[in-house]
Amino acid sequence: MESPPWQCPRLQSVYTVSSPLIIDPPPTACTDAEARRILRNMLTAEEFTETKFDLPEGGRWCELVAGDIRQFDPPDGLYGTVVLNLTKALGKHLHGGQSQPASVSDDGGPAYACYELGLVTCRDPDTVRCPPVSVFVGGDAFAEMDREVTESRPVLVIELASGNQRRTGMTDRVLEWHGWGVPCVWVIDSADKSVHVAEPDREVKVRTTGDTLSGDPVLPGLEFPVRELFVEPEWWTR
Repeated sequence: MESPPWQCPRLQSVYTVSSPLIIDPPPTACTDAEARRILRNMLTAEEFTETKFDLPEGGRWCELVAGDIRQFDPPDGLYGTVVLNLTKALGKHLHGGQSQPASVSDDGGPAYACYELGLVTCRDPDTVRCPPVSVFVGGDAFAEMDREVTESRPVLVIELASGNQRRTGMTDRVLEWHGWGVPCVWVIDSADKSVHVAEPDREVKVRTTGDTLSGDPVLPGLEFPVRELFVEPEWWTR
């Protein structure tokens, strides 16, 4: 039998006369990483972005983990309240002339927040995490806000431990963020209304409703009471 027209040993094993083709032969040579992705039907970050909006609820509660799509349960009712209050607190600080990005960015660029932006934490196979909030400092002004996914690293990732499914894997997510190079992670626990502040190689700090949450050192000057995160707007309760 004539050899297959590509140079990928991992795929040659499925190209035999005795067994039908599992996939069509690639037209060109491929790497081992590409072979694994093809055989497992793994998606790249770009392919995930293209197909995400065809998923349930527009893919809002989906992530890509090692090339596979993971579906999360919708968050609990406090999710919207917390994100709204975070938006207000961050907006007041970041757009009110108080932020000091030069302390964390050599180019002194602006600080800004993105919401549910896909962050590519790994390649070959690709992983795309979509935290509720990620804060960037420096670079081109607001460069990440018009993107669906990015490989740029934020200075702060804010996670919400909303529901058992999210709470169960939160430790691994925090370690993944630190391993990727994110210097600070906030985990907001809607069950006990607390915020866990995690920085690499430091003890986790827990802030409760009687405490003030500080953005130091990544967002110096940012401070607001933890209890404000969990207060429902009056127009929501009417």
